Amino acid sequence: MCSYICIIIKIQMEKIFNNTEIAFSLKSDTELDRAYFLFKMIDNQPLVRIGTAVTNFAIKAHLPVEGLIRATVFDHFCGGVNEMDCLSVVDKMFTKGVSSILDYSVEGKEEEEQFDTALKMTLKTIEFAKERQAIPFAVFKPTGFGRLDLYEKVGNKSELTSDETAEWNRVEGRFDTVCSEAHKKNVPLLIDAEESWMQDAADNLVTRMMQKYNKDKSIVFNTLQMYRWDRLDYLKNLHQLANSEGFYIGMKIVRGAYMEKENLRAEENGYPTPICESKEVTDENYDAAIHYMIENIDRMAIFAGTHNELSSYKLMEFMQERTIDKKDQRIWFGQLYGMSDNISYNLAANGYNNAKYLPFGPVRDVMPYLIRRAEENTSVAGQTSRELKLIKAERDRRKGK
Repeated sequence: MCSYICIIIKIQMEKIFNNTEIAFSLKSDTELDRAYFLFKMIDNQPLVRIGTAVTNFAIKAHLPVEGLIRATVFDHFCGGVNEMDCLSVVDKMFTKGVSSILDYSVEGKEEEEQFDTALKMTLKTIEFAKERQAIPFAVFKPTGFGRLDLYEKVGNKSELTSDETAEWNRVEGRFDTVCSEAHKKNVPLLIDAEESWMQDAADNLVTRMMQKYNKDKSIVFNTLQMYRWDRLDYLKNLHQLANSEGFYIGMKIVRGAYMEKENLRAEENGYPTPICESKEVTDENYDAAIHYMIENIDRMAIFAGTHNELSSYKLMEFMQERTIDKKDQRIWFGQLYGMSDNISYNLAANGYNNAKYLPFGPVRDVMPYLIRRAEENTSVAGQTSRELKLIKAERDRRKGK
């Protein structure tokens, strides 16, 4: 139960994320109009479904649609086609105190050469982070370094062929190479979570990296998708292991991005869904994980990846209740580029550590990421309408001057 002081703090905090002047201070009127138009399209579910199908067809048919994609959805949600493209965006956001995380968002590859390319790109982003205060983390996806089917087979403890064993050894080698480099350069490294059926193998591998490289502080971060009902227990068990072996836990806490795919696969294969029974339970699960980590912050570091205003306020309150400094490097807030600027820029303006995931990569290769962003905005109740309401409020504010 909140004390009277806590209630007063909550009342004061509730005004922070409504400041549209701060939220959109970097956007010109033209950019604001484009964002409004884009979210109006995303708000139309049938249009998103049709647009997704048409875009996928156009790309597979090698039709010249890249210019249109880049001028609309790509430029809104991505920093550029390569890491150098992103730097102007990085520098611009940092003038307002918002940091960036360069995210090589090429997904769904199957070839060793492509995995090695992702490895090189991740090493390059670690170097960028080492050199630039505006880039506090590096990041990669497990399936950027190896095939999803291979993770699934390893996680199920299925017998591997000799070729698959060699392939998995290369995956482990890529993980160790980037974690070692992050440790050497003192750059925290976020490792994203993906589908549940490949996650056990990734979790085991990331835990080994934590045991090896988090001896002094949290360098290697795993990701917990809290729409999974088993993740809080996973965190508590990992905490016990960390206490017994003397390593630190880094964890990015998110709600999750594969819900429809998870539920459909569970139904088709006849096993219980790993997803919480409702949005409300997911929210409770998310906040419980954040609270648990705050209570054990001496052994943990948090990257709170959320577009949820209430969860952001709760973390701010947890920090105040424990008198944790806003700039404590063990606690970061994070959102995706192109979304929830009202949270990102207002947190930064109020002195909190905040970073935007800044995806980049060739337009065609980044399309799976962009499609997921459009689908997420369409499926998450209130997300797009909130974006539209804020953009409209800022447009009205500017016209009223």
